[in-house]
Amino acid sequence: MQSRRLYNGIELPMIGYGTFQIRDSRRCEQCVLDALEAGYRLFDTAASYENEAAVGRALRSSGLPREEWYVTTKLWVQDAGYDGTLRAFDRSLTKLGLDKIDLYLIHQPFGDYYGAWRAMERLYREGAVRAVGVSNFTPERLVDLCMNQEISPMVDQIEIHPFFQQSTALRVMEDYGVIPQAWAPFSEAQKDIFHHKTLTKIAGRHGKTTAQVMLRWHLQRDVPAIPKTVHRERMAENLDVFDFELTEKEMESIAGMDIGHSEIIDHHSFCTARQLNSVKIHG
Repeated sequence: MQSRRLYNGIELPMIGYGTFQIRDSRRCEQCVLDALEAGYRLFDTAASYENEAAVGRALRSSGLPREEWYVTTKLWVQDAGYDGTLRAFDRSLTKLGLDKIDLYLIHQPFGDYYGAWRAMERLYREGAVRAVGVSNFTPERLVDLCMNQEISPMVDQIEIHPFFQQSTALRVMEDYGVIPQAWAPFSEAQKDIFHHKTLTKIAGRHGKTTAQVMLRWHLQRDVPAIPKTVHRERMAENLDVFDFELTEKEMESIAGMDIGHSEIIDHHSFCTARQLNSVKIHG
């Protein structure tokens, strides 16, 4: 497994396993075990996914040494703020059954995320987390946070895929030493992306699937990704991307697929702010 080094020296695996929408406890636990067997070592969950306990059980029962796997979880909007973040962190830690979290992210750029960041700085200094970062922060919000805090985010987990390539966001992150991480690296199958003619032609030339081509595209842009699947064969397929390379012309062809905006969620919209601030994950 290849990795990218965060500015504090922590190595972030280039491909992790995403658990979004795997809410059934038994199924989630089995999927994490299957992913471990396939070779994944980074596991991404969140308080709002309602599966932290299942992810933790699978990892603890794997028999692998703690230092061999990496867990990311996230703070939900409802718990933003200094005190709320500390309480939410304790809940996540208890559900995961761990004494430390590898990467803790602010899930959305809404609510009192400045208070939340101060709490995350405290957790980092105390050694309760190995790295801290954000998720879904657009370039202007990321820059503002970086310029006004003692500890800058180490990761910004954002939507990246061939239809929404986020070139500006990637340049801004590079300027501030923030590592990007792609959620929805397959565009959540929007616009029939798995059968897109550009990807299909490239896949045929390499004897690979379109999913593998997309992950290879992420790797060659130096962007870690967290694909999600519940199928064992696809888990293995998603890791089988280190034995081929896309040509410069193929990378340019995929660049031409960019539509320049998300068709999954618009974080600049007041409707999104209203919707996400209304989601409550506990009483």
